[in-house]
Amino acid sequence: MSCSSTTTIISPGQPKSKYSQFVKCSRIYVKTNVYYSQNRCLPKSRFKELYPLASSTAKGMAVEPFTSGASGRLSAIFSLRALRSLLLLLNAVVLLLLLPFRGQRRVSASGEKVGKDEKQECGRKGWVATVVRVPSAMFPWRNVTVAVDHEAAARRSQAIRRVFQDDDDDTVREFSLFSTARGDTLFTQSWTPISVKVRGLVVLLHGLNEHSGRYTSFAKRLNANGFKVFGMDWVGHGGSDGLHAFVHSLDDAVVDLKIFLEKVLAENPGFPFFCFGHSTGGAIVLKAVLDPKVEAQVAGIILTSPAVGIQPTHPIVVALAPVISFLVPRYQITIANKKGRPVSRDPEALVAKYSDPLVYTGPLRVRTACELLRITSYLQQNVNRFTVPFLVLHGTDDTITDPQASQKLYEGAASTDKTIKLLQGLLHDLLFEPEREAITDDIIQWLNCRVKKMVGYQDHEKEGIL
Repeated sequence: MSCSSTTTIISPGQPKSKYSQFVKCSRIYVKTNVYYSQNRCLPKSRFKELYPLASSTAKGMAVEPFTSGASGRLSAIFSLRALRSLLLLLNAVVLLLLLPFRGQRRVSASGEKVGKDEKQECGRKGWVATVVRVPSAMFPWRNVTVAVDHEAAARRSQAIRRVFQDDDDDTVREFSLFSTARGDTLFTQSWTPISVKVRGLVVLLHGLNEHSGRYTSFAKRLNANGFKVFGMDWVGHGGSDGLHAFVHSLDDAVVDLKIFLEKVLAENPGFPFFCFGHSTGGAIVLKAVLDPKVEAQVAGIILTSPAVGIQPTHPIVVALAPVISFLVPRYQITIANKKGRPVSRDPEALVAKYSDPLVYTGPLRVRTACELLRITSYLQQNVNRFTVPFLVLHGTDDTITDPQASQKLYEGAASTDKTIKLLQGLLHDLLFEPEREAITDDIIQWLNCRVKKMVGYQDHEKEGIL
């Protein structure tokens, strides 16, 4: 790969009961709970409310008899009794939904009694306070929250264990935790070269359902070429807090990335700084660099299979995703999975990925899908705002993200230093394809060119030439 500023490269490569009969009224059959004995109706008054309705309907129009008791069910739907039952049901549902909010003031999980002041206040108002003891089983979501916290803690413990188990003579691997303004704890890690002088910094952001630890081999290759690497597990992934692979808002991930970038730059001043993002991580990086403050700090970005465009299995997903996401955000849908859409042509890489407990392999959740659609739409509408230098690599046979969307990004971006490389026949996980070494070489060469330009410019600036 050359160091030219603008290039485009394409590479090959139910039963009847005696209490349930039918009363015939002017060719309309009304199903009632009246007991019949010897074809005589004993409590006729039991169905006098329905008889006028059926009679008046028969006089007004000719109605053919239904089968299987359908007419009785239709009459029951429009009866006053049914409407009253429906109102009672709706009232019960509303009261059930309001029960947790009432419980915040009246329900005590520890079994404490109502205070004296509260009793006196109730006496002055003329009513008696009743303390309702509600079993925790009536609030299953509290148990779910505890389960999610335990599961996230288990993931974090495993991520930390992997850092300690990485014994490499050429790299120092460390981890750190930081808390967001939302109260989430995020797991981050770094790879620092030992025997090679650091020339630049790279912050990498993994894709959906995976974690930063999967890119250890790639990070060590960058270490060997003088780049210190930092990785962040965004919320819901890897060793970070949240339900596994559930994304409430990708904007949270964008904000978290900005905070992490400031932290890295404050601790490592004076080095050229780059961002790497894969798939959804690439989309997060792209949205972050639209911030002028971030744009001024970043020397360039590398994107592999960026989620600038994705194609759902059916158009109805796009229409229903916002509604379903609002009603049942954690509902799981089968849009993309490891069986239907392969991400690599390397069998060993697939086995390693889907046997990794830190990689989520279940169905995609509705809110997550909606967030993916939202961020891709935003990026497509703001393509002309990108001015940072970037390198895009995308496989032409990628079925997860759209390579044509990457081409449109390249064509529409306002950056004067941009490169795209479409890899013929390659799938989604480019750094886990059989051609991973060549792809890594291209990335390193692109980084080296930009670092040389920046160092040369700084040297000339010091000498007073510029």
